[in-house]
Amino acid sequence: MACKMISAGGAALLAMFAATAAQAQKVDGPDVTWNSSFWGKQRAATAGNEELARIVSERTGGKFKIKVHMGEALSKASENLDGIKLGAFQMAGFCNFYSPGKNPAWMVLALPFLPLDDYAVSRPVREALYKHPAFVADMDKWNAMPYMSIDLPQYEFLGKGKQPMTLEDWQGLRVRAGGGLGDAMRVLGAVPTTVPATETYTAIERGTLDAVSLPFTDSQAAYKIHEVATWFTGNMSPGTTECGLVFNKDAYAKLPPQYQKLLMDVRDEVNTLQIKAWQDKDKVNLPVFRSKMKEIIYSDAELKRFQEKAGRPVWDKWVADNQSKFDAKGLLEFLLAEIDKAKASVKKPAAAGKN
Repeated sequence: MACKMISAGGAALLAMFAATAAQAQKVDGPDVTWNSSFWGKQRAATAGNEELARIVSERTGGKFKIKVHMGEALSKASENLDGIKLGAFQMAGFCNFYSPGKNPAWMVLALPFLPLDDYAVSRPVREALYKHPAFVADMDKWNAMPYMSIDLPQYEFLGKGKQPMTLEDWQGLRVRAGGGLGDAMRVLGAVPTTVPATETYTAIERGTLDAVSLPFTDSQAAYKIHEVATWFTGNMSPGTTECGLVFNKDAYAKLPPQYQKLLMDVRDEVNTLQIKAWQDKDKVNLPVFRSKMKEIIYSDAELKRFQEKAGRPVWDKWVADNQSKFDAKGLLEFLLAEIDKAKASVKKPAAAGKN
C-alpha cells in the first residue's frame, strides 16, 4: 500500500517545490483585455476557449484577460471572420461550413467519411493543416491567425419520424448537413441545408427538418435535440468538419512578446482539455440518448455502401470544383498522408477507441 503520510519536513519541501513551479509559471506584463466571440451556450465546444481564458488570466495574475462572449452577443456565428477582419474583437470561434466561400481550403476537413474518428489521429492531422499554406492563406484574407482546432468529434444524426435503416431510406429526408457531408447526403437523395445550430431544435420540433447532424454527442445535448428527436445514428460516422479559434493578427502583434509566448506555450494544454471535455460529455450523454431514442446501428456492409457511394466521389468532385482556386488536389493528398502518418504513430490498442 502506498504511504499516505508525509512528514512536516517533506510537506514543507513539497510546498517549496509547488511555490517555485507556480512562480515559474507567472508571466508579468501590462493589463490587456481581449474579447472572444462565440455562439450558443456554454458546452464542450466552448471548453477550449474558456480554458484558454482561465489559464492566461491565472498565469498573468489577471493582467491578461480574455472575455468569452457567447450566444452571438458580439456577432452572428457566420460573421465572426468579418468581425475579426474589422477588429471588432480580438478572438473568435468559427466553423468552416457556416461560410464556405470565406474559407474554401478549410472545407477539405468537411469531406465525408474521412477516417478521423480517433482523437489520436484527428488531433495531429488538424494541427498539421493549421500550418498548411492554403489554410493560412484563407485566414490571411480575414486578417486572422489560426490558433487551435476545437477538435470536433465525428458527426451523427438525430432525427424525428422516419427511421433511415438503410442507405435508400435517406431519400427525400430534409437534413441539417453542411460542407462535404451535405454533398454526401445529397448524393444519397436527402435534401441538405446549413441551418445554424442555434435553430436546429425548433426545426426538428416543427418538422421543417427530419434530421440534424452535429458533433456527437455534446452538441446535440447542448441544443436539446434529443428532447424532440426519436432516433439517432450510433455508428454512421459520416464525417466531421472544422471549427477553430482564430486571433486578429494585429491584436496578436500588439501583445507583448511574453503574452504571445504564453498563448503558444499553453496551446497543447488547452487542446488536451478540449478533447477531454468532449469525452466527458459522451459518458453522460450517450446513456441518456439510448434511454430516450432508438439507436440505429448499421452493419459493416451497409457502412461500406455509404462510403462507396457518398465518400470518395464527393472528394473527387471537391477537388475538381476547387482546383482552379488553389491546389485542392495537393491539399487533399497532404491531408490523407497526414492521416496515414498519424495512424502509423498510434500504438495498438490505444488507437482502438473512437471519439
